[in-house]
Amino acid sequence: MASKSNLSVVIDIGTSKLVALAGRVTELGKMEILGVAKTPSKGIKRGVIFNLADVIESITKVLGLLDDQLEDEIEVVDVAYAGKEMKTVNYQASRFTGEGGVVSNFDIDELYNEAKNVELKSGYRILKVIPTSFVIDDEIEELKPVGVTGKKIEARYKLVVIPEVDLINLQRVFESVGVELGEVYHSSLAIAEAVLPKHEKEMGTVVLDMGAGTSNLAVFYENSLVHTAVIPFAGEVITNDLKCGCATFMEKAELLKVKYGQALGDQIKSEDTVTIAKNNGWEPKEITIKSLAYIIQARLEEIVEIVNSEIEKSGVKDLLGTGIVVTGGTSSLENIITLVKYHTGMDARMAYSVVHPVNRKDEVKSPDMYTALGALKLALTNVEAPVRILPEPGNKSRSGKSIFPNFKGALQSAINFFDDGSEDLELK
Repeated sequence: MASKSNLSVVIDIGTSKLVALAGRVTELGKMEILGVAKTPSKGIKRGVIFNLADVIESITKVLGLLDDQLEDEIEVVDVAYAGKEMKTVNYQASRFTGEGGVVSNFDIDELYNEAKNVELKSGYRILKVIPTSFVIDDEIEELKPVGVTGKKIEARYKLVVIPEVDLINLQRVFESVGVELGEVYHSSLAIAEAVLPKHEKEMGTVVLDMGAGTSNLAVFYENSLVHTAVIPFAGEVITNDLKCGCATFMEKAELLKVKYGQALGDQIKSEDTVTIAKNNGWEPKEITIKSLAYIIQARLEEIVEIVNSEIEKSGVKDLLGTGIVVTGGTSSLENIITLVKYHTGMDARMAYSVVHPVNRKDEVKSPDMYTALGALKLALTNVEAPVRILPEPGNKSRSGKSIFPNFKGALQSAINFFDDGSEDLELK
């Protein structure tokens, strides 16, 4: 982040809420939180922008709340984003080493640039290039290949890609607000930075973020990203199921889920009931808490079965040494860990933050802060989530050219189903 105070600002763009954090690195190399803001999001459906004016209004509001806490102007904003068609794809590049037969930094830079500049079909853009392994002379695999002797080096990458239309819409939003769009982080990678300790990434683990509009997962093995998926089912779908099953409207269905919802009907032994009040002269209706749980359980089982399928697609399910780390608003349902364990055959635990700022700890310790906290860590360190990633050749710090004038009056009038992951995105 370009600022006299080394300020970084990030926004977690979610279906139900926006979470913004501002921070910087102290002289001792620690994260200092300078601002925290949260507001309901509008114009986002299943993680995707569908109404620019509504999103501009929401972004303006959350940045206004953040701006009130800061001494410096907000110039550049990084975002954590998980549109339903974001994905990671495999790419391999190879080259022969120089005359000395030793892998050099030049070799690594050339391979990286080849991957970074590969042309994609289907209207996608590359956000990030993540090296996962290097193979020298078809047999020696190295994490740090520079200096290894060999005639040929092959690099294997994960490309984080985003639909061009999603990126264009994000740029339109931030241009309208009056700030520059900085880095766009895949939300799964951002939250992994906040909740996965290094040793779990090395042993192999899955982070599952069950939010309102989407359920996002990332699979790590041997400190590398192996697979990601964005599943367009989460808390909102469960609420809609309760709306239909209980013949009520969305607001009351959400209250039922939050106050009485559980993930496993079989775990409820009592026949306690809850009364659903009616308006306009209709008689109130009673439903057992167990019946509510069975409605919720049916949808959760569907979501977790898709999650299990995505973990299978990673190709490393049997190698994962830990299990599934579950987070997100939907993960607060009682007995959800038991359900995840049963339907995946893997161990599971609730997420906790592994990022510890030096101040305002109570404000960022709740699960709905994790994605923004991980994104802020990435922004401050300028290092992508997988620890194997190499610095980008010639990487330069960003300088925000847009100013944030008259911030509080900045808002002006503005103008498929998830990918099954069975094939890599086609490359030209």
